[in-house]
Amino acid sequence: MSLTKPTDFTIGILGGGQLAKMTAIEARKLGLNVVCLDPHENAPASMVSYHIVGSVNDKEKLHKLNALSNVITYEIEHINTDILKEALPQDKVFPSIQVLETLQDKYKQRTFFQKFNIPMPKFKEVKSLQDLKDCIPCVQKAKVGGYDGRGVVVLKKEEDLEKAIKEPSYIEEMVEIEKELAVIVVRNLNKDVKVYPVVEMVFNPDGNLLDYLISPADIDEFTSKEAQDIAITAVESLNGVGVFGVELFLDKKGRVLLNEVAPRTHNSGHYTIEACETSQFEQLVRVLTNLPLGSTYQYLQASTVNLLGEFGYKGKPIYENLDKVLSIDGVYVHIYGKRETFPLRKMGHITILDSNRERLLEKTVKVKNLIKVKGEVKI
Repeated sequence: MSLTKPTDFTIGILGGGQLAKMTAIEARKLGLNVVCLDPHENAPASMVSYHIVGSVNDKEKLHKLNALSNVITYEIEHINTDILKEALPQDKVFPSIQVLETLQDKYKQRTFFQKFNIPMPKFKEVKSLQDLKDCIPCVQKAKVGGYDGRGVVVLKKEEDLEKAIKEPSYIEEMVEIEKELAVIVVRNLNKDVKVYPVVEMVFNPDGNLLDYLISPADIDEFTSKEAQDIAITAVESLNGVGVFGVELFLDKKGRVLLNEVAPRTHNSGHYTIEACETSQFEQLVRVLTNLPLGSTYQYLQASTVNLLGEFGYKGKPIYENLDKVLSIDGVYVHIYGKRETFPLRKMGHITILDSNRERLLEKTVKVKNLIKVKGEVKI
């Protein structure tokens, strides 16, 4: 496609959250139009795009999105793929509906990558309570619906079976994790691939969702290359076209193991907006418009802190100490524009840059301790 008339080209996005918003901002820089389908009237992406209010599983709304769009992508995985196949031309959706189908069921994802000999934790399907008992200690994961720590239960002893997941699930060996890593991989229709530096993730113990990350990860060059190679192999095995967030484990034996792949821009790649020549969101726009992929070179060391809703509060959000955080050099605040906060809800993120790693870590701790997202209502 020759993008000589960008104002005549429209990107459709299933979902209107923060990922859609940040993608739309990059699309607007090129003069492209963006339309999002989301059930919430004040969804974050509605600030910067045309907004169809409705469910991503509503055929009538999907037909409307299709009529307005030249190409379609998605920012969420929890979509009924049977409805998508009926409502949308399959050659218009990236990553493909087939890729989405493979990845949205985490057990199906595991069995798919097993065929390509990609290193992963040992796993098996749960067919009975006895399966769980026999494998303790283990990690139980819901096949579908898991997101931001939901649908994952650690079972260390028999007493933990009380909190076992009741819906269809599978179990994985308990990996002795040294570090949790992530890589953003980009692949276009021409099979060109770009990979970003490996990042190191630290998770919030209360919600098991990303608290902050550091890029590049504090690992040796061999391990970094291994993580990138595994991530690229996973995306290529899917014949994936788009931007993919690939999460991995580095265990205490030095093994790099694939955790899971998300067929979309990813929280672990938000730092690329300020730290890299081309952000993950601009790369997605380039893939969708068949423009050349950009450089993934990282200018400075970076960290990303998630802004999570504080416990004990809900309602209209209040961002405490925002002025103090913005007075620190190399700090970039992204507030998503969600109208309501509640405990552990992702309300924004902060990227911090510095040429000195020790100073970067000091700033990261300072920012984390300063900024708090509270609500007008105490609960």
